[in-house]
Amino acid sequence: MESSNVQYNEDSIRSLDWKEHIRLRPGMYIGKLGDGSSIDDGIYVLVKEIVDNSIDEHMMGNGKTIEIKITEHKVEVRDYGRGIPLGKVVDCVSKINTGGKYDSGAFQKSVGLNGVGTKAVNALSQYFKVQSFRDGKTKNAEFHQGGLLNESGEEATTQRNGTHIAFEPDATIFKNFKYIPQYLDNMIWNYCYLNAGLTINFNGEKYISQNGLLDLLRSKSDADSLRYPIIHLKGEDIEFAMTHGNQYGEEYYSFVNGQYTTQGGTHLAAFREAVVRAVREHFNKDYAPEDIRSSIIAAVAIRVQEPVFESQTKTKLGSNTITPDPNSTTVRTFVNDFIKERLDNFLHMNSEARDALKKRIEQSERERKELAGIKKLANDRAKKANLHNKKLRDCRLHLTDLKNEFRYETTLFITEGDSASGSITKSRNIQTQAVFSLRGKPLNCFGLTKKIVYENEEFNLLQHALDIENGVENLRFNRIVIATDADVDGMHIRLLLMTFFLQFFPDLVRNGHLFVLETPLFRVRNKKETFYCYTEEDKQAAINKLGSKPEITRFKGLGEISPEEFGQFIGEDMHVEPVILQKETSIQKLLSYFMGKNTPERQRFIIDNLKVEKNVEELALAG
Repeated sequence: MESSNVQYNEDSIRSLDWKEHIRLRPGMYIGKLGDGSSIDDGIYVLVKEIVDNSIDEHMMGNGKTIEIKITEHKVEVRDYGRGIPLGKVVDCVSKINTGGKYDSGAFQKSVGLNGVGTKAVNALSQYFKVQSFRDGKTKNAEFHQGGLLNESGEEATTQRNGTHIAFEPDATIFKNFKYIPQYLDNMIWNYCYLNAGLTINFNGEKYISQNGLLDLLRSKSDADSLRYPIIHLKGEDIEFAMTHGNQYGEEYYSFVNGQYTTQGGTHLAAFREAVVRAVREHFNKDYAPEDIRSSIIAAVAIRVQEPVFESQTKTKLGSNTITPDPNSTTVRTFVNDFIKERLDNFLHMNSEARDALKKRIEQSERERKELAGIKKLANDRAKKANLHNKKLRDCRLHLTDLKNEFRYETTLFITEGDSASGSITKSRNIQTQAVFSLRGKPLNCFGLTKKIVYENEEFNLLQHALDIENGVENLRFNRIVIATDADVDGMHIRLLLMTFFLQFFPDLVRNGHLFVLETPLFRVRNKKETFYCYTEEDKQAAINKLGSKPEITRFKGLGEISPEEFGQFIGEDMHVEPVILQKETSIQKLLSYFMGKNTPERQRFIIDNLKVEKNVEELALAG
């Protein structure tokens, strides 16, 4: 196409105001949008931006309680800090580069230093209200998509100092969104673990932690599987907790200034290195790093001045120094020095933990050496299997230089059967969506060792497709979607795949990467309109809307859905359900219950649920 007809002149140059820019390029400010099914979707970033401000107030010694109320579509946050200065209430939420965090004396070690967070929430909300209470006076303002609707004058009040913000994300930007309670619960608890003594009242429930990261690790681990009691050490601007369990891989929770850095960064890299160095020097033995860190469960939190993050959503720390001064102590040195001294002292004073740690390391060493030969053979087999042609239809993004920057946009569908795989392959977005085809039902790997991952061709090729052999840091796809038929066989395959991930790669599930695809059960149509229905209620509503005996099709398997139709179910409005581990969930007990021997408890569970299914069928027939 010729470009000579395109005019480039003064009219081509356009200046956007702050809210237009945010709404036009929301990804620059909050990462990806999403509908709330992923833990890193934009609607959770909006919540964090507001709560972070309240946390910063608490950290500065202002306010011991934060009240949060969240429904499916509305968020309210009330803190009891100093309150926004009344003359700046509107400016603080609607003018870029306006905020108290530019005053380093007021906010020494806060998370947000860009002056954008609250403004982004305002611009991306269909309704936004801010109200400040300060020294017996109050003022509020209301906005729509960042535009001021009305602003009150200063009025007298008897309420305590602080700030109240309410907002509803804009449904034209966050399509079909809803907040998932488990994600919010986890977010609130993290705030409490990092701010021991802070009380958060969330939807009527009281959240508080007195022991910081010790409480966090207790909540994330099964006490019965720990090799030794959790080590918990605190210093100025640094805190860490660690232990070893029986799970595969390494499990970390890292934080900077109260921000959960899900992608780690310089502080986590320093921590992993420091633990290896401290253990080696303590035992005076050159253990392999992977043997020391195998099965570790740890949390580390540091505070630095003016942190630099590698993305607007602050999920990975890029700072190399503790303060803005380039000559100040590096993050690496700061973390290393603390752990070297304190962990070494702890092990000298706690011989039981010391001996248990040594035993765990040596066990990992034996297991690694036993696996070495099998891994080499399995890797050779994977190459000969020509993975990318036979099992994996990859997406084009992985062939570009942008694969790391936009990895959060990629999805891998795991499906079974030629017809289903063919339909998804033909209808997918080839840029960001890939397909992995299973051959038959996977093996039930409950109770088996990681040796089976290399001996079983399907498992070995799957871990290569995901690039998770050495941990989830190199995970090639942000979302792994299990796409199976909505029948008994499909449910069984789904459970077997979940068992594989929970058994050998539990952090992949914990970090919110595993999903189940929901496809419509019914198609209801007449000559003019077609409705795809995911529930009986949807079907009845479609019948009522169309009237006059529409054609109703019940989809029994993915292979029955044409590629043309499938394209509508895996696009922007794709229905996926995240696989979420509850805070108190023990993976071993969970897998033992569902995938172990047929205990009386499980038999009773199956019988009770079969009764429910039977009742549903009887009601449907009666209707």
